[in-house]
Amino acid sequence: MTPATAAVLALDGIGVEWPGSAPGAPGYVAVEDVSLSVGRGEFLSVVGPTGCGKSTLLNVAAGLLAPSSGAVLVAGERLSGLNRRAGYLFQADALMPWRNARENVEAGLIFAGVEPEQAHRRADEWLRRVGLSGFGDRYPHQLSGGMRKRVALAQVLILEPEILLMDEPFAALDVQTRQLMENELLELWSAERRSVVFITHDLEEAISLSDRIVLLSAAPRTRPIGEFPIDLPRPRDVAEIRLTPRFLELHGRIWAALRAEVLKAYAVSQRLG
Repeated sequence: MTPATAAVLALDGIGVEWPGSAPGAPGYVAVEDVSLSVGRGEFLSVVGPTGCGKSTLLNVAAGLLAPSSGAVLVAGERLSGLNRRAGYLFQADALMPWRNARENVEAGLIFAGVEPEQAHRRADEWLRRVGLSGFGDRYPHQLSGGMRKRVALAQVLILEPEILLMDEPFAALDVQTRQLMENELLELWSAERRSVVFITHDLEEAISLSDRIVLLSAAPRTRPIGEFPIDLPRPRDVAEIRLTPRFLELHGRIWAALRAEVLKAYAVSQRLG
């Protein structure tokens, strides 16, 4: 990793173990000895089977969950408490239903003590940047799923986080809206090049968006099993790039490494089901 891409966020030997269901019962090791990093301005995707602990790792990176072992380093410094340099975009809607779109976007600024007039102006500018000019007075229930995701994205980016943590943010959207949001994310990311850690189980989505992909094994004791640089040219259209020979070549290589872990996870779910 060159100085220009020195790690802005690193997980170093992270382990997370949940207590047993009864006193004396063995615990459940969700993730074990996970080390990965994201460079400054890099778009990193973490891909793994359902239930493998991807969101657990993101919560550790955000400082929402203390690891059982290992350390989180932010710009080389050990993280203690919340990661104040990171913004977190959740899979589920996290908008406040009693606030309209503008009030949701400006909320973080208001809580930080920014003057209301300045917060209003910046919120309107971010609504414009995510394609929602004229929708500032609409409440979440008056917006489509894609519009709510745009509001949530503006709500995070208005705070200018150095690191953007994204937990399958587009998983609940229909295919067309999802691709629109992926392209919009790439456009916003390319303008300022924040470091991104993007969690997904969708390999096509990961290849379309990323500079690099880290694969995780099936649970329990999830660990990294592979790392793949994505050398597709930018700027990208996520629909068009999937039709290129290089995309198909990358997909074949990465799926060959991931397939066995997906089958393991499926077999476990069938037994438990």
